Amino acid sequence: MREISLEEAQATLSAMIDDAVQGRPSIITRHGEPQVVVLGFTEWERLSGVPSFGRLLLSAPLEPEDLPERNPGAFRPMDV
Repeated sequence: MREISLEEAQATLSAMIDDAVQGRPSIITRHGEPQVVVLGFTEWERLSGVPSFGRLLLSAPLEPEDLPERNPGAFRPMDV
């Protein structure tokens, strides 16, 4: 993924959009720090449809008896 300054992005926005649609996203930087990623709508839709690990866990078909009981007083020693 290419990095491009904000000033250069303003001057070449149309080309950046064409690249993003073709599957070549760009990172726009401000003062040398990454700020924004420009990617095509199709890629954004694909990425936004991927569930987070937390959502996958919440959607798992588990019953309370499927999980082991916890011993709240037992801690393992830490190796430091």
